[in-house]
Amino acid sequence: MPELSGKVAIVTGAAGNLGQAVCQALAVQGARIALLGHHLTSLEATRAGLAAGDSSAFALDLIDPRQVEEATNQVMAHFGRIDILANIAGGFTMGPPLHATPDSDWDQMMDLNARTVFHACRAVIPHLLATGGGCIVNVAARSALKGQGSMAPYCASKAVVIRLTESLAEEHRDDGIRVNCVLPGTLDTPQNRAAMPDADPSRWVTTSALADVILFLVSKAARAVNGAAIPVYGQS
Repeated sequence: MPELSGKVAIVTGAAGNLGQAVCQALAVQGARIALLGHHLTSLEATRAGLAAGDSSAFALDLIDPRQVEEATNQVMAHFGRIDILANIAGGFTMGPPLHATPDSDWDQMMDLNARTVFHACRAVIPHLLATGGGCIVNVAARSALKGQGSMAPYCASKAVVIRLTESLAEEHRDDGIRVNCVLPGTLDTPQNRAAMPDADPSRWVTTSALADVILFLVSKAARAVNGAAIPVYGQS
C-alpha cells in the first residue's frame, strides 16, 4: 500500500511547474489532494493528469486571508481532515538596485513568497492540531542564505520563509506537527530556460527531483526531521 494512502494534502500553487510535480508525487503515494491556486481551469487540468485518487481543486487568492480560510474550510468539508500542507506558491523577479526599488516590487515578493506561507499555515495548523499532527513543507530558496544584487526583495522574502519554518517548528514540536523547508537552486523550467538561454540546464534542479525531496519530508522516513532548511542545489 502506498505510504500516504488516505492522507490529505493541500498543495498551494498546484498548477505551477513545481506544484504539478509535487501533486503527482503525492498522488503516486496515495495521498488525497486539495489543489489550491489562482485559476480553476489550470488547476483542473493539473488534477486531470494525476494518478488515480481523490482530488479536488479550489481557486482562491492566497494573499486574501478570508479566501484562504474559506478554502481551508472547504477542504475540510470535502475531505474531512488535513494531514499535509505543501506551500509551493511563490514567485521570482529581478529588479533594480534597492535604492531604485518601488514599494510595489517589495510588496509583490513579500506577498507571493512570505505572506502566502503565513496565510496558509495560519489557516491549516488549527486543523492539524485537532487531528493530532501532520507535516508542513515550505519552499524557500538558495538565495535566502545570501543576498544578491538586484534581487533584494526576493532574497529577503525567501529568508522570511526560513525563519517562519523555524519558528513554526519550535512552536509545534510537542504537537506532532513537523515543519521544514527546501532551498532549491535554479529550477529547470521552461521559463528559466527562456530567461537563461546560455546556461546549462542539466546542472539545474528538475521539478521532479525537488518534489521527491518534499515527498521525503512528509514521509515517515523524515519523522526525526523538524525545523530544517534542506539544500537542493543540483550540480550548480
